Amino acid sequence: MRRQLLRLVALAVLGIGPGFLAAQASLAQNFPERPIRFFVPFPAGGSTDAVARAMAPALEKILGQPVVVENRAGAGGMLGVDMIAKAAPDGYTIGIAGAGALGVNIGERVKRPYDPVKDLALISRAAASPFVLIAPQSLEAKSLRDVINLAKAEPGKLSLGHGGNGTAMHLVALTFVTMADVKMNLVPYRGTAPAVTDTIAGHVQLGVADPPPSMGAIKEGKLKALAVTSTKRYSVFPDVPTADEIGLKGFDISGWFGIAAPKATPPEIVKKLNNAVVAALKDPEVVRRISTVGMEPTPSTPEEFYAFLESEIANAAKVPVPESKAN
Repeated sequence: MRRQLLRLVALAVLGIGPGFLAAQASLAQNFPERPIRFFVPFPAGGSTDAVARAMAPALEKILGQPVVVENRAGAGGMLGVDMIAKAAPDGYTIGIAGAGALGVNIGERVKRPYDPVKDLALISRAAASPFVLIAPQSLEAKSLRDVINLAKAEPGKLSLGHGGNGTAMHLVALTFVTMADVKMNLVPYRGTAPAVTDTIAGHVQLGVADPPPSMGAIKEGKLKALAVTSTKRYSVFPDVPTADEIGLKGFDISGWFGIAAPKATPPEIVKKLNNAVVAALKDPEVVRRISTVGMEPTPSTPEEFYAFLESEIANAAKVPVPESKAN
């Protein structure tokens, strides 16, 4: 009784009356009543887009409403996430975002127009996979160790492409040059797909890629897969060594995605969305589709997602940031 009284007093201080609570409860009970917009802050063709489009049909079936996937690329994924943060907090705008836009962001040293903890309601983690360090067939180096030796022999000559400043791919690039103790030109792109394209063409000598846009080119022999960024070998490329094996001990960075909504989204709606997302990520067809692009579903509670996010931000803050060459 005392706890209920204190809650009512607190709500009164905030100006939240019974009518408002009743309206919120009604909104949550009837949710959803119209289509849901599902923002993807990267171009089509990357892993973020692949995971979202794998989930959308299952979410439609579970929620009983259309789920419309919209690509809003730019600023390393931050543009689309900012649109999520600034959308009406009614549950009808959600989005999937990568490690950089939500958590990594190189220890907050790349300015973003929102705070992922204060401006977003985290719903669930979605999927994860290691990255692959790739090189064009034209590069004489046959291994990552060869690339390191070339970079040491001619500091500043080689370029390393990644999927955008502030992204997890940027973190991989920074961690690589730091641990390998080499000087390379870091070249940011608007997503992984264009970075892979330029690596195939030899415009950059090394690239950081996630599985979807690189798997085909690697299997067709257009790219060399030199190393994966996890401490264990990756099932998609079992013959490719880890960076740790090559001598960069402890190199362990994965790309991950999560689902979020605007911060003021009612808790009841966040719970409904979490239930739907978790169920979708356990759907056998969704698991199959996500697996085909080299990812693994990682459903979670909102609380688990917040704890994971705090850990990722703390780890990224430790990495030094040299200048990147704009592209």
